Amino acid sequence: MAKKLRVVAQLLPGAAVVLVACAANAQDALRGATSYMPVDIKEAFSKTFAAMSAEKPTVMKRQMDLLAQRYDMGDHSDGQSTMFRGKPVQGGVRVKLASGLNWDQLNALTPEEIKERDLFPQGFLPLPHPNHPEGGMLFPKVQIDALNADEKRDLTRFDLDLDIPDHLMPEFPPPIFLTTRPDLGDVSQGKLLTINNFYPIFNGILNPKQLEGLRLLLTPFPQQQFNMTEDRRSTDPSRGVSCFDCHTNGHTNGATHLVGDIRPQHFRHRIDTPSLRGVNIQRLFGSQRALKTVEDFTEFEQRAAYFDGDPVIATKKGVNVLERGSQVHFMAEFEELLDFPPAPKLNVFGKLDPKKATAQELRGQTVFYGKGQCATCHGAPYFTDNTMHDLKVERFYKPRMINGMMASADGPIKTFPLRGIKDSPPYLHDGRLLTLDDTVEFFNTVLETKLTGQEKKDLVAFLKTL
Repeated sequence: MAKKLRVVAQLLPGAAVVLVACAANAQDALRGATSYMPVDIKEAFSKTFAAMSAEKPTVMKRQMDLLAQRYDMGDHSDGQSTMFRGKPVQGGVRVKLASGLNWDQLNALTPEEIKERDLFPQGFLPLPHPNHPEGGMLFPKVQIDALNADEKRDLTRFDLDLDIPDHLMPEFPPPIFLTTRPDLGDVSQGKLLTINNFYPIFNGILNPKQLEGLRLLLTPFPQQQFNMTEDRRSTDPSRGVSCFDCHTNGHTNGATHLVGDIRPQHFRHRIDTPSLRGVNIQRLFGSQRALKTVEDFTEFEQRAAYFDGDPVIATKKGVNVLERGSQVHFMAEFEELLDFPPAPKLNVFGKLDPKKATAQELRGQTVFYGKGQCATCHGAPYFTDNTMHDLKVERFYKPRMINGMMASADGPIKTFPLRGIKDSPPYLHDGRLLTLDDTVEFFNTVLETKLTGQEKKDLVAFLKTL
C-alpha cells in the first residue's frame, strides 16, 4: 500500500500533500489530535449558552429517534413484580429485530453470519451518550427536582437532558439497607438523603467516622459540567455534584456519564451508574477500570473521573483533593455498610428455598446454573466472581459510528453482582438493555446458549428472586 501511495505521489502534482493530509486525518480519527481538553476558553459564556441551548432540541431529537429505532420505550410492566417500594418492574423484550426476523432465527445463525448480514440487533450495540461529542454527567429529572427543592442546587443542563424515561429507571428514592443493622430494614425513612437531612436520619445508627463519611458523600464538589467557571453546562455557577447525586441513597438513579479513561472522545464508552449496594463483598470497582479497593474508586472519582480524566482542567475548575488517611477512609467505611435488599426466597447459600419458590423460578435456577452458563461468572451467594470478562461482542457486528460514538469493542467488563438486580434497571455497563428480558436475550445471543422461549422466561423469573 505504501508503495502505491508513493507512485501516485510521483505521478500527480500535489498528490503527496493530499495523501499525507488524508493519512493524518485517518490517524487523528484513530488516535485523536490531543489527550487534553481546552483549558483557556476564548468564547464568552453567554455565547456558548445561547448556541448550545438553541441546539438542544435537535440534539435530543437525534438521540430519542435512535432509541425509538432500537427499542420499544413504552411503559409496560410485567404485571407481577415490583421493586422494594412498589414501583412496577418493566417486562418484555424491548430490543427490536430486523424486519421479518425472530429470535429463534437470529440465534440459529453463527456470529459470522450475523455480522456479515448485519443482523445484530441495534439495541445490543453500544449505546451512545445523548450527545457523545460533548459527554458529561446527566441526571434524571426526579433527582434534579428533589435536590433543587431541598438544597436549592440545580443539576439541570442547558444543553442536554437524560434520555431514558422514568418508568425504565430505578425507583426513587431507593431504600437503604445496612449490613450492620439488618433489623432496621430500610433506614432511609422514605427520604432522599441530602446534606440537610442525613444527620437526624443516621445519628445514633452510625459511628462518628461513618457519619463524617456520609457527609462527604453528600457534599457537592466541582465537576466538569457543574462548577464556577465559564466552561460549565449549568445556567448559573454551580457548587458542583456529590457522590450521591448519582448513587442515590447509596444505590443508583440511572444517571449517565462517559468513562474518563479512553481517548479520543468518540471511542469513550457511556456508563450507567452502578449501585453501591454490596461493595463490601466486591474486589473490583469501576465497570472497566479494575480499581482494587473502594478507597481507590472514591479517590479516583474525585480527582479524575469528575473531570473526564483530565487533571489539568480539574485544577482550573476546583478539584477536591481528599485526604486518604481520614476522609477517603471515612467515605469508604460508610459505603461498605450498604447492603443488598432482602431476598426472602434465597437460603444462606444463595439458592432458592424449594418451599418458597415457584416451579417456574426453580426451573429458572436450573437454567442459570446449567444451560444458560450464567453461574460461570455470577456464582452464589452474591452472584459475582469478582473479576472481569471480555464478551467479544464485536464478533457480531462491524465497527460503526452511532451519533458521534465509535461502536467497536467493549473490552473487559466487571462482573457486577446480581443480588437485587430487578431494582437496578437499565442493564449492562452502558445501560443498553432496558429490561431483564432484554438482558437474557442479549446473553443468549452473545454466549450462543440456544435457550428456548420457555427457558428464557423461567430464567427471568429466577433473576427477579435474587
